[in-house]
Amino acid sequence: MDSISSTPMDKKFYEWYNIEVAAAIDGCTIHNHEINTESGASLIFLNKSAVLCVPKKGQIAHYPRHLLHCFVDDFRRNGESDDGLVMRAELFSISPSEEQLAWEVKCRSERDVPGVQSSVSRWLQWLNE
Repeated sequence: MDSISSTPMDKKFYEWYNIEVAAAIDGCTIHNHEINTESGASLIFLNKSAVLCVPKKGQIAHYPRHLLHCFVDDFRRNGESDDGLVMRAELFSISPSEEQLAWEVKCRSERDVPGVQSSVSRWLQWLNE
């Protein structure tokens, strides 16, 4: 929760994280986490699952690790670009569409590629534990 406090967002969302999310994951071992600084959403990696927290919706969603997949699109290699993207990586779930996890990291600059690659590495390490 410490890294949430350094993310710019509405005060009520900080409170939501510190009360609701903290209560939901109390006692769980957190292996890693990622924060979408634009939306304030976060993805928390636990032992056997991931928890998506979306403060604007007040939503906490749990996804078992064995239902998650990782795809990477490297647009540098095929000469095609999707809306100017250089690379896109997605961690997603097999679940009903309204309940589906679709966590994306993407970049539009070569210098940001290592950040996307780092996320993918963390995801794959966690998925293969």
